[in-house]
Amino acid sequence: MNRADKPTLIVITGPTGSGKSQLAVELALRLGCEIISADSRQIYRDIPIGTAAPTERQMHLVPHHLVGFLGLDEHYSAAKFEADVLKLLPTLWSKSPYAILCGGSMMYIDAVTKGIDDLPDISPEIRKKAMEIYTEGGIDKAREVLRKLDPDYYGIVDLNNHKRIVHAIEITMQAGVPYSTLRTGAVRQRPFNIVKFAIGYPREMLFARINSRVDDMIASGFEKEAAEVFPFRHLNSLNTVGFKELFAVMDGRMDRHTAIARIAKNTRVYAKKQLTWMKKDPEIHYLDPDKALSQIIETINHER
Repeated sequence: MNRADKPTLIVITGPTGSGKSQLAVELALRLGCEIISADSRQIYRDIPIGTAAPTERQMHLVPHHLVGFLGLDEHYSAAKFEADVLKLLPTLWSKSPYAILCGGSMMYIDAVTKGIDDLPDISPEIRKKAMEIYTEGGIDKAREVLRKLDPDYYGIVDLNNHKRIVHAIEITMQAGVPYSTLRTGAVRQRPFNIVKFAIGYPREMLFARINSRVDDMIASGFEKEAAEVFPFRHLNSLNTVGFKELFAVMDGRMDRHTAIARIAKNTRVYAKKQLTWMKKDPEIHYLDPDKALSQIIETINHER
């Protein structure tokens, strides 16, 4: 099957606040296709403001998939996302030769476009035990355990990223072998075309957009949304920028003004990490913010 005979997955990625969602809707309307969210927080119900989920109007204009379909206490992973998207795509392609994957969770996007290593499903008992290492002993204890279990992965992991450390511990405990021995990094060939795009804002402009979006989220009722899920603050689904800072206000550990400023700062830090990840992917086409839609149309027409 040559390239022209295959359906096409259009990936719209990029850092938070870069306008991915609106561009995806405009493109879907132009192509007559549907959108799959690639956001590891938008999958949860009840927190649309804090996760900047597609608006009701956007979802009315274009069908969106894998948005708000999980409870806050439900576990999900990049491997499950890969399986769910690959199962969903044939249905979308029965309606259009295109489908759009839109989001900034880079592990989710890599899972679909490159494949993910076959790793064991983690039992609730192992997951609880691995998390307790971190919650009871802090990140220093988690680092120590990982160093003993898997010194090779310890040597390359971001030692300030407790999620990756805990993830490696639970996989090693579940599999009975070091996590590093299960990581092949092999890219799987997909039976469809993949074209990746990101809006290329200058950093200063991107950060200004992030600051503005945080203000808009607060004005839209983010604090009320956070208060409603405050009793569930121990859940991993809420261990994310925005909720953590507002929970600190509700706990009396931070004042409101500081928390809002901290949300903007931590969101900018997250955006920097996304940009760093993107630099490793030479397949991404960067778009002029003022010409993004026309540039995508031109590119996919050229690559057909």
